[in-house]
Amino acid sequence: MCYIDAMIFKGLAIAVILLAEVLLAPAQVPPSTPATHHAAPAKQVQAPYPSSPQVQPGPGSNGVPAAEPQQQPMIVTLPAPRALPWLLHEKILWAVYVVLALLGYAGIMLALATLKKIERHTEAFEDSIAAMAATAKTAAAAAETAASAEEKAASAAETAFGAATTASEAAATASGTAATANAVAAAALDTAKAALLHAQAIVHAERPWVLVTAEPTQGVESSFEITATNRGRSPARVTATLDQVLFATDEAHLPELPNLKPVPTGKRFVPIILLPGESATLRTFSRDEARGFCDSDEMFRSIENWDQKLFLVGKVTYSNLMTPADSEEHQSNWCCWYIHGKQRSVLVPAGGAAYNAHT
Repeated sequence: MCYIDAMIFKGLAIAVILLAEVLLAPAQVPPSTPATHHAAPAKQVQAPYPSSPQVQPGPGSNGVPAAEPQQQPMIVTLPAPRALPWLLHEKILWAVYVVLALLGYAGIMLALATLKKIERHTEAFEDSIAAMAATAKTAAAAAETAASAEEKAASAAETAFGAATTASEAAATASGTAATANAVAAAALDTAKAALLHAQAIVHAERPWVLVTAEPTQGVESSFEITATNRGRSPARVTATLDQVLFATDEAHLPELPNLKPVPTGKRFVPIILLPGESATLRTFSRDEARGFCDSDEMFRSIENWDQKLFLVGKVTYSNLMTPADSEEHQSNWCCWYIHGKQRSVLVPAGGAAYNAHT
């Protein structure tokens, strides 16, 4: 681009110099002016066909013509060529043509530079698309390999467990070698259980684990965000979320099991995909919303005085994105206690094991 700009500036400079020379050149004086005109030397031209004078007989020649006189050449003087002056409008017209040619040259250079930039950007965009496609293919292949390994491990564990159970039953029916068969069956059963536990540990280690926490909203005082985070090693598909507000004097007076019922809102829940380590906000809860959950002012004053406690409970239902759609779903329960202070509020974890269970 710098080279193209330099060429354009060079062309413009040449145009300016030529235009200045044309406009500042002195006008030519016609040759008819006697004060400044110096006539060119006359050009002598010999006539190609000189006329021959008629020879007359001289006196005393008795009719005999006298000797021919010597012919004199004819000289023709041509007028000096007259120089035509270069008029002002011709100068302006010539300058306009030069400027138009330079502008056309500059436009062509700029168009070529623009086309080169577009070509470079197009090539970079195509390279990025190809890299993204290759990355997506690699991730899909890795996901398929992991899913196949999990299925094979689970199948092998089930087969081993079935074989151990069959061996145990056969040993129980054998009378002569009952003790030996029982020992072998017990060892095989222990081995099968160990293999099953190992397979389950592998599956559990590779599955998604969605945990729910309450975090303060950045920049907003006494406001909180209920956030779901995937702490597992596989992507998770959140299929449903439920939450509810409960009132009790303390945690011991909460129901033994949370009974969450969906509230019709008229909106269809859109599944959320959480990659490992990724989070999503399920809902927000602020100090101003606490008053709306109380049926009366007395109930709200009891919350302020801690005579009654406000608990926010809920659950998240999700599944493993790497398994078939009809596979078993998992569930994470969560519970928080809302503490209403005089100026600020706090949302802290609360509830027993049932209110914080994970399946």
